Amino acid sequence: MSRRLQKVFITGASGFVGRHLIDALLPMGCEISGTSYPEKPEDCGFKADVAKNIVHLDIRSEKGVHAIIKRARPDWVFHLAAISNVRVSWEKRKETIETNLIGTFNLLEAVRKNSPEARMLFVSSSDLYGILTPIEHALKEESFVFALSPYAFTKASGEMLCRFYAQVEGLDIVIARSFPHTGPGQTPDFVCADWADQIARIEKGLSPPVVKVGNIAVRRDFSDVRDVVQAYICLLEKGRKGEVYNVCSGRAQSLQEILDKLVSFSSKKITVEVDKRKLRKADIPLLLGDNRKIREGTGWIPKIPLETTLRNLFDKELEKLEKLGSVPNSKD
Repeated sequence: MSRRLQKVFITGASGFVGRHLIDALLPMGCEISGTSYPEKPEDCGFKADVAKNIVHLDIRSEKGVHAIIKRARPDWVFHLAAISNVRVSWEKRKETIETNLIGTFNLLEAVRKNSPEARMLFVSSSDLYGILTPIEHALKEESFVFALSPYAFTKASGEMLCRFYAQVEGLDIVIARSFPHTGPGQTPDFVCADWADQIARIEKGLSPPVVKVGNIAVRRDFSDVRDVVQAYICLLEKGRKGEVYNVCSGRAQSLQEILDKLVSFSSKKITVEVDKRKLRKADIPLLLGDNRKIREGTGWIPKIPLETTLRNLFDKELEKLEKLGSVPNSKD
């Protein structure tokens, strides 16, 4: 499929990745529609021509999902909507399973019945690899899967469900197994954005000069969200039906290194404290992906250096505080 596009449907269009995906798709001439939840479309800052086609909808609503797909009749479907925070998935296990798994089922059935020619991307997660032995190697798509959280379980299950619909029902589905990604606009529910938010508040004199962290010894393969959405587009253009592709940079850095870089952007003298509330029940020591399959299959390569990503993230947090009129910290 060429880049002269058509109708694109995005679940979770109002989320962090969804907004960046829309920014990448609009210059391609796409007609975009999708879902927004829990945010209402009018509160998301969408341009008017986009906002009018975004519906406030929980994908757990079978009737609602079928109705919107029937109306949209999309050529491409990006399935981003999910509870994607590992900590939240432990706290809200039932909601996580209902949203991530039943919501995916609702979408697959809606596409099967109402837009069976659509090409769909299911966004999975590297979290489903779990802790492997030995751990000092880059993970390939065929590596063993060992889910260590309700979130990872739902993504592993979602992949199986998508393969079933691709192989048995004939739907055109590609699976993106995404490694951690960050960038401007990410919510503080995720580690890099959490630290950027804390440090920005310190820089503005709104918080004591202390950054609270969890386990910073682990190593993660981070990509820029703007590179990731380009990977998603490339996968729907060139990915093979029913196949899984790692979306990653192929490089891992410790969270300590990432924290040090974010701290270096501040003019303040900052200390670090471990907050037990930020420690995970089960943590993966190393997440490092092999991205050869997506590079060779689609030509995609990550382009944005992590330092640039972190700088953009920090600057965005400073800008947000300035727009809010420097609202005092309410976290502690």
